[in-house]
Amino acid sequence: MAETNAEMIYDVAVIGGGPAGYTAAIRGAEYGLKVALIDASPKLGGTCLHVGCIPTKALLFNAELWDYLKEADEFGIAGVEGRALNWAAVLARKNAIIAKHVKGLEFLMKRHKIAVIPGFARLTGGAKDGVHTVDVDASGAKSQVKAKNVMVATGSEAKLLPELKADSTILTNIEILDLSAPPKSLIVIGAGAVGVEFASIFRSFGTEVTILEFLSRMVPVEDEEISKELARVFRKRGIETQTGAKVEKVEKTANGVKVSYTDANGKLQVKEAEKVLVAVGRGPLTRDIGLEKTKVELDRGSVKVNEVQETAEPGVFAIGDIVAGLPQLAHVGAMCGMVAMAKIAGRKYRPVRRDRIPNCTYTDPQIGSAGLTEAQAKEKGFTVKVGKFPFAGNSKATIVGSHDGFVKIVADNKYGEILGVHIIGPQATELIAEAVAVMELEGTVDELMFTIHAHPTLSEAMLDGYGAVEGLQINA
Repeated sequence: MAETNAEMIYDVAVIGGGPAGYTAAIRGAEYGLKVALIDASPKLGGTCLHVGCIPTKALLFNAELWDYLKEADEFGIAGVEGRALNWAAVLARKNAIIAKHVKGLEFLMKRHKIAVIPGFARLTGGAKDGVHTVDVDASGAKSQVKAKNVMVATGSEAKLLPELKADSTILTNIEILDLSAPPKSLIVIGAGAVGVEFASIFRSFGTEVTILEFLSRMVPVEDEEISKELARVFRKRGIETQTGAKVEKVEKTANGVKVSYTDANGKLQVKEAEKVLVAVGRGPLTRDIGLEKTKVELDRGSVKVNEVQETAEPGVFAIGDIVAGLPQLAHVGAMCGMVAMAKIAGRKYRPVRRDRIPNCTYTDPQIGSAGLTEAQAKEKGFTVKVGKFPFAGNSKATIVGSHDGFVKIVADNKYGEILGVHIIGPQATELIAEAVAVMELEGTVDELMFTIHAHPTLSEAMLDGYGAVEGLQINA
């Protein structure tokens, strides 16, 4: 950890060492700014690296391999009937991945000469003579950091239902990552990305999984057809899904937990399981960080910012999960940090656009989406034309043994501009990057129908999807 000089005035003090904060700090240093990174956690990386994106995707990869082994005969691989799951080794690999990237971050901080200051940071008010003062409490050892600008990136935490407290039975994304073994049964409350990803992981490893979702469909932020397809495939995988389910009570039992809920027909139902995962969203960590001493404006605990992440307090920026109106995604926070640092350094930037953000869910099948859903496009007054292409018609999907899902293209009927792309199927989280680039460049169906995609690849499904808008897909 770099030591702070009490007389040092940094160009930027970044509060929070997650993807938003560390990305911003690195970009600021690359611009030649003097940057301090203040983090209350013992290790850099935030929720994403330690108990979020990275460990969950590590487990999902293990689950994918395990599922392939179940079908080994189909791939001409014999002798794996006696396969055994070494869960301790699975967790060890997950933890090794985390440790590797923590070390990588520590190296990057040193390489870029970023002052990493441990402790809990609090703003003390507005700037005086152009300099902000941040109080830092490191387990009782108090100090101050002075900077011309402050960037708040304190992240978020899992929400719990009223009167519930996380423990070894009632789980959040934190506790579920360190279970000593896959549970025999699991109830997942919430069918957003966190809920469906853990449902997918543990179903692969043999857990009986039930998902309870309050809203009318799974992954409700996605296009409605994506929701329907995920529900269909999950049922095929043996995952029970209940939408329109209002959880009334969660009680511990001698063998685990009992969840009482009102189903979509208004009937009270009871479900028991060994564990329950509460995945009902995340709340911004903005309490007790001194915002009340500034002009920073909040909306239900989230920070209001302008297009370059500036708050109402001059010289104070906010990025990442605490920002009002943006999805709580690591890549969004990281880009917000890069935009804000570019603004501070006087460099070129492009503000983050809500309709240009890739949304990825790493279930089996994967989901990747960007832009407007079909319903949203119509609500905005577009006359739309839609193309769909199933992975069942894609040769590479046959090769990898993954036929479920489709590519859906939502285009403007007048000019053919791509308004939204929605993918469910193999490697959807990788394929969606093409869609984001296409929309950033305002690509049209006419242009993309004649953009060569290599054969045989999963990306060819995108080409057929563009063609399908005009009813001209080749492989279906």
